[in-house]
Amino acid sequence: MVKRIFPCTIRARLTMIATLVAAVVFAATVGLTLSTLPGNLRGAVQNRVELAVRRVANDARTKELRSLLPTPARVPLLQVVSSEGIVLASSHNLRGQPPIANLRLPQPETIYATEIELTGDSDSVEHGSKYLVMAMQSRTSYGLITVYGASSLSDVNRALGWLYALIFLGTPLMLLGVAGITWAVVGHTLRPVERIRAELAEITGHDLSRRVPVPGAGDEISNLAMTTNDTLDRLERSAETQRRFVADASHELRSPITALRTQLEVASAYPDDTDWASTGARALKSADRLTDIIEELLMLARLDAGAVIEWHVVDACQLAEEQGRRRAEGDISVVTHVMGTAPVMGSRIQLDRLLTNLLDNATRHAATRIDLQVAVNRGDQTVDITVTDDGAGIAADEREHVFERFTRLAEGRARDKEGSGLGLALSREIAQAHRGTLTITDHYPGAQFVTRLPLYLDGDSPV
Repeated sequence: MVKRIFPCTIRARLTMIATLVAAVVFAATVGLTLSTLPGNLRGAVQNRVELAVRRVANDARTKELRSLLPTPARVPLLQVVSSEGIVLASSHNLRGQPPIANLRLPQPETIYATEIELTGDSDSVEHGSKYLVMAMQSRTSYGLITVYGASSLSDVNRALGWLYALIFLGTPLMLLGVAGITWAVVGHTLRPVERIRAELAEITGHDLSRRVPVPGAGDEISNLAMTTNDTLDRLERSAETQRRFVADASHELRSPITALRTQLEVASAYPDDTDWASTGARALKSADRLTDIIEELLMLARLDAGAVIEWHVVDACQLAEEQGRRRAEGDISVVTHVMGTAPVMGSRIQLDRLLTNLLDNATRHAATRIDLQVAVNRGDQTVDITVTDDGAGIAADEREHVFERFTRLAEGRARDKEGSGLGLALSREIAQAHRGTLTITDHYPGAQFVTRLPLYLDGDSPV
């Protein structure tokens, strides 16, 4: 089993990443500081001492050397020693003191430096502390002399000590602080996510009315919560639609099944008094109605599931003419109005079903005539299929209601008791699956259904 390098939780991962980034930044900063600051501190002391030594040497060459040497700021120890080791001049805090060092200087007029611990009786000398001692030989009227200058490094060493303590003790504390702050901030940020997760875990298919809490920060987590609630709204509506659909389907299927069962039970109970030819015809009619309902339910289920349509170029004018020929012997006259061709991309079976359902609906409501028109709208690049009857029409406030599944208006139920209420719903689903629309427009007398589908042009993609 491969061990995980990173922690499982986002909180732990972000904390570890923030700590690692802080460690890299601190390491780079510390490295740069340690590589430059000690040298800069010692360099500042060295520059002061060197300047003082050169000034004394220059004074010894150009004018009379005074026994008491003035000391610049922070360079308290100065001496001039002859080649025989005799102190010719010194600063006031080295009066009467032997040479502070005995360095061998290979070349005159060249500055040499070293770090040593000075000893002596002077109160100005810090015993046990290191001094930066610089020396230079110079030829003067007093002969070959050596100028010594010294400055304590205690301040530098003390500053470096604090620096090292701050780095090696403070850096771990700073990293712990970064880790703690990151852990707390990320935990606070993700707390709404945990509340959303806990609420979602409590939601089941039996109760989709609950919603996750929406933080008031207006950030990405708030957007996630609102999107989650929108999804739950759609799921609740979908579940309610499915429950209502199942209930309505059960009700619609129960009627023909009950009628069929009643007919067969009566015929079985009184076989000698039964007209079996009539009973068989009625049973076959009930079975046909069951078949129609089941086929419409199956097609609706496939459309709801997003079944892939086998796309082909279909001539809507040809479909309309075939419908007109099939209904030529019916009680209601179907008049077709087609010109040329009207190519659309889609399923021939489903589009034929759309026309069948619209014409069946128009037949139930028409008084004497149905007009079926197919026209090409070049401006909108659409094919418009219009089915118009001369019946009582549909009220404006009920035009969307008739496209709901298992919905039948009172006038339709009175004229045809055997309808399922699925035809118009299925027709709209088919139109939408073909990237089109199905609407009811104003017309008098009767009702006018307009199906608008995209016109197929050479080279169009099927999807």
